[in-house]
Amino acid sequence: MKKTENERPVRLGVERFSERRDLKRLRLGMLTNALATTSELAPSVDSLLAFGFQIATVFVPEHGFYGEAVAGEKVVSGYDEKRKIPIFSLYGETLKPKLEWLEGLDALLVDLPDVGCRFYTYAWTMSYLIEAASETSLPVFVLDRPNPINGVQVEGKCQEEIFGSLVGRFPTPIRHGMTLGELAIWLQRNYFPNAKVEVVTCEGWKRGMWWDETGLPWVSPSPAMATLDTATVYCGTCLVEGTNLSEGRGTSHPFEWIGAPFADEDEVAKLLNSLGLKGVKFRPVRFVPATSKHAGEICKGVQVHVTDRNSFSPVRTGLCIIAAFKQLYRQNFVWRETTFDRLLGTKSVREAMNETDEPIAVALEVYLKPDDQFIKQRSEVLLYQS
Repeated sequence: MKKTENERPVRLGVERFSERRDLKRLRLGMLTNALATTSELAPSVDSLLAFGFQIATVFVPEHGFYGEAVAGEKVVSGYDEKRKIPIFSLYGETLKPKLEWLEGLDALLVDLPDVGCRFYTYAWTMSYLIEAASETSLPVFVLDRPNPINGVQVEGKCQEEIFGSLVGRFPTPIRHGMTLGELAIWLQRNYFPNAKVEVVTCEGWKRGMWWDETGLPWVSPSPAMATLDTATVYCGTCLVEGTNLSEGRGTSHPFEWIGAPFADEDEVAKLLNSLGLKGVKFRPVRFVPATSKHAGEICKGVQVHVTDRNSFSPVRTGLCIIAAFKQLYRQNFVWRETTFDRLLGTKSVREAMNETDEPIAVALEVYLKPDDQFIKQRSEVLLYQS
């Protein structure tokens, strides 16, 4: 049975912030998009405007305000005629707000939907906003949201090398197990000590909760993040972007369908299922991407079916999928080296896979335990109980 408003277990940070009548006199800049909504599906910025808050400026991350820009597409600044508010892009000519964009503002707000993964760019866009705020003494209020893939599991070592600032600006595991608010406090404590950061927490969220346990509607936070199922596998299968395999972009199941024209779907599924990876099964599948890699071609491979999401390890699974294709089709498989190394944060795994005829063994043995220093830092900023 569908939960009613009064039965929803979780109340969002933006809904709690709307009660802050003392802040209505402030001129606010807001890092957000239309995909950050209230529980009633109103864009957060519209909800705050309706409550009488003065949102003078909006900053937008990758994909733009409406989320229509595809991955990697530069977003231009402009003016929102509907809301009569200037829109400044932090995914275009600059990643960090220009000082003139902050003039006349009294405080900054952040409300963005995150997916709990290091290489999802929104968190790092927030880091640039916090950095700019620390240089101008502007307070930052982060209107928190649940981590959709829970806030308990942490997977993957921190980067050995920082290859790209928007897929991991600072050392972080691939699956960090924090909310955006907790990440903001972590950033402030470890990198921007002069920043003034306040998190408006969610009410009723527990660390072990997945999004579908919150009673909140799912709104795709970016064009290819279609469902919670997508987010569940994304921390691992996004690594496929670093190869010539299709990661399912341009289909109805991005990051769940993995394949290539040169593969045999039954062969791949048999090999992957033989590994006995926890919480996951692989179904043979064929698909034709409408866009992106192998557009218009029949790709053969597997669909990733998560059978137990709490025991499922997306990072290990993603590495094993890549290794299986490489092992079976070494004459056709090609790395996109810069992309793979940038996403994983190290060259060592790719190089180890290249040095053996059995790269699956590397994927199964690769060290995925998070760094002790990060685990300690994380423990000091957690805002929610298990």
